[in-house]
Amino acid sequence: MCPIWPLHLIILYILAICPMWVLCQAAPKLLATFLTETVEVHMNQNYYVNVNVTGSDLQIGDELSLRTDNEHIATAEWNSTSTFTSAEVEAGHFQGRFRVDGLFLGRTELVVEGKRGTDTYLVNGTLPITVTRPQRVIDTIFTTSVAVFISLIFINFGCAMHWPTVKGVLKRPIGPIIGLCGQFVFMPLISFGLGFLIFPNSPAMRLGMFFTGVAPGGGASNIWTFILGGNLNLSLAMTTISTLAAFGFMPAWLFSLGQVVFANASIVVPYTRIATFVVGLVVPLAIGLAMQKVTPKIAAFMVRILKGFSTTLLLFIIIFAIVTNLYIFELFTWEIVVAGVCIPWLGYLAGYVGARLLRQSHEDAVAVSMEVGVQNTGIAIFLLRYALPQPEADLTTVVPVAVAIMTPVPNTIIYIIQKIMGCFRNRNDHKKILEDDLKPVSEAPEPGFVATIDVK
Repeated sequence: MCPIWPLHLIILYILAICPMWVLCQAAPKLLATFLTETVEVHMNQNYYVNVNVTGSDLQIGDELSLRTDNEHIATAEWNSTSTFTSAEVEAGHFQGRFRVDGLFLGRTELVVEGKRGTDTYLVNGTLPITVTRPQRVIDTIFTTSVAVFISLIFINFGCAMHWPTVKGVLKRPIGPIIGLCGQFVFMPLISFGLGFLIFPNSPAMRLGMFFTGVAPGGGASNIWTFILGGNLNLSLAMTTISTLAAFGFMPAWLFSLGQVVFANASIVVPYTRIATFVVGLVVPLAIGLAMQKVTPKIAAFMVRILKGFSTTLLLFIIIFAIVTNLYIFELFTWEIVVAGVCIPWLGYLAGYVGARLLRQSHEDAVAVSMEVGVQNTGIAIFLLRYALPQPEADLTTVVPVAVAIMTPVPNTIIYIIQKIMGCFRNRNDHKKILEDDLKPVSEAPEPGFVATIDVK
């Protein structure tokens, strides 16, 4: 054992901290004062900031540098000299100006560092930086064009709707009840549970999942139901009922489980947006139904082009949405992809299986599956932008955007399989017809054949 134990531990500690103490004494004590408390800048734009640095023990040739905690979000660069002159050393004061470049959504902090020779020291004082997304003209064009095309497609649906069938659905509402249970019981609960499983340390992302789960069914459910050969009349009835029911179910979920997900969220239920969606659904349908009575030929033409128009509209929405929101793919992680897959795909599965277990036809089960699995992600994004500040609002919208991107994947695969199988069936039917045409005709009459001659 050491003869001076335990004093040797104290001696070693002093020897270790002495060089650090000397360095700290040698470094100048500086304070950076920014002429703005915080910086908020849009992506791909910049902002200029003035700064004052005061302190003592300065030397001619000392330099100041700028650094952000996350250079993926923002960077900074001096717009003036950052080297101390003799006048600034004597005054103990430095005035400068620098440019902040916003690169991507998020928050970071700017730090000023001093450099003397090869030594670097920290300057007290930091500047919070927030980078947000600007409102662009292309976003307005996209939203407006989608609204116009959706209105046109629902006029087509009105032309194709068979009102007696819809009344029959409402008199025996087994399908709508299954759809309501799937839409407003299964989907909120599954999105709530998956949120905690996939994002255990991110309340904002969990809120993004939950808001997506409590949203009513989207208009695309009717388009996919028609394309995949489901019961369109049932689908339209369920979408209308689901949207109206959202007035009661959404507040109930948001102010119960929603507060558990993120208690500090200032949740505002978008009644106006839901009401707008109801009007945008009912009015075009009514126009289409009126066209069946007033202009039956035009209505028949609208029905003939419905499938091609629906497919074109879906492709337009998917491609345009991806092009206008390319930046959001930088936020995609495996968690985001899993969240985007689970919400709609589990909804499809639950809707179809539940309908078949309750002895609904395949066509009705397809309609229920689409109604449960397709969410109105627009309402979810609207909710997030009310409940969260920027840039968190835009950052968390990656969840409903991921859901919107993953929603058509299984439907597209099923549609392609249907087309391939249809081609094979047509080919086999054509081959059978050719074989029947090429069979030799027997000259002898078949047994039991009676020839008749018309004698005039």
